[in-house]
Amino acid sequence: MTAAGPTAMDDGDARGGLRAALGGLTTRGRSFLAAGLAAAVCAYVLGQGNLLRVGLLLAVLPLVCVTVLHRTRYRVAGTRRLSPSRVPAGSEARVHLRMDNVSRLPTGLLMLQDRVPYVLGPRPRFVLDRVEAGGRREVSYRVRSDLRGRYPLGPLQLRLSDPFGMCELTRSFNAYDTLVVVPRTEPLPPVRLAGEASGYGEGRQRSLALAGDDDVIPREYRHGDDLRRVHWRSTARYGELMVRREEQPQRARCTVLLDTRRIAYQGTGPDSAFEWAVSGAASALVHMLERGFAVRLLTDEGHAARGEGEDGFAGSTQDSADSAGLMMDTLAAVDHSDGGGLSRAYDVLRGGNEGLLIAFLGDLDEEQAAVAARMRQRCGGAVAFVLDSAAWVHGESAATRAASEQRLRLLRESGWTAVPVQPGTDLARLWQQAAHHGSQAQSAAVGGASGGTTGFSGGWS
Repeated sequence: MTAAGPTAMDDGDARGGLRAALGGLTTRGRSFLAAGLAAAVCAYVLGQGNLLRVGLLLAVLPLVCVTVLHRTRYRVAGTRRLSPSRVPAGSEARVHLRMDNVSRLPTGLLMLQDRVPYVLGPRPRFVLDRVEAGGRREVSYRVRSDLRGRYPLGPLQLRLSDPFGMCELTRSFNAYDTLVVVPRTEPLPPVRLAGEASGYGEGRQRSLALAGDDDVIPREYRHGDDLRRVHWRSTARYGELMVRREEQPQRARCTVLLDTRRIAYQGTGPDSAFEWAVSGAASALVHMLERGFAVRLLTDEGHAARGEGEDGFAGSTQDSADSAGLMMDTLAAVDHSDGGGLSRAYDVLRGGNEGLLIAFLGDLDEEQAAVAARMRQRCGGAVAFVLDSAAWVHGESAATRAASEQRLRLLRESGWTAVPVQPGTDLARLWQQAAHHGSQAQSAAVGGASGGTTGFSGGWS
């Protein structure tokens, strides 16, 4: 939920001035004014006094309406609330508007209008007949977008009109809200990927419950600490209550790498290869966080989504829902990069302690395929979903198939579990394929090692 703070609006503000109020004349008001002036001129030429009085009446009526409306001093407050403020692409959100009349006078006819980007739908308009002094009115409308992004809502506008429809004035609030449309996510099967640690409670590294590194030095007692953890020797030494710092296993780590290079993707729109990669990265992030992993989002430019954890990882003290929200906000606004390589992402992977690496890669040439192959040495396990964007636009051909197989072979030879992504394929199915291929590769490696040992023993005998 997000809410814009109440904003008072003074319709008698002199910002617009009387000249701006004259600009608010409607077609009816301009017609009356023109007819009155024409009648007055004709009456003067013809010497008709009665016609002159009629002309003056027609001309003065819209001017009186402009003056009265300009000097009207309604004070109203507007509030906007989004429910929810973050929605997946293709889902609807509801926007609730509330108008409060904070003046001592009832308002006249009001037309309420909210500004929204065209991708969210038509501009909503509501007519409020009369709001009594101290009263309120609540209206709502729905917005929906098939394209992810961050969309501003506002400012809220009120259009005032006189009872005769001669003049309309528009007043705007200053408050904005932002609707975040995040990528669609797909539920993934709970399978074990190659090189994957087991998540929270079974990681190889260990950390303190409240800090990062192992530290056996007792600390001061804090309200809520278990009295069974009191370290009596240190308490007697320091003269104050001290407790032991307990060790806890650190959550296993996972890095999700998203290739955003412009040259790596062809086509645009919700069904393009790039949007599939963004949606796949979002699904992998949510899935690994739900399994208890400390997750980091990384792009080809070496930028990681900000998190509370160390080195960009969502730390164990951070709630999984909050972590997912921060990363999904990043993916909602991610766009193509102008970079040509994956070297910056390679530099971020320091080596050995990065845990599992899940990559969503676009088109790779030989050089970038070699860089991706070297990434395997800097993580415990690596799974790549490789997209051939030309197949998404023009369909698969023999030439593109051969090039794709060559890239996949290079990645697999370096230790990656590489899975090709065909247009329209579900990530859940590819996820299962990755787990199957990874288990086969591990079995082959174990079998090869066992065979080598047997042969060595036989040589000695």
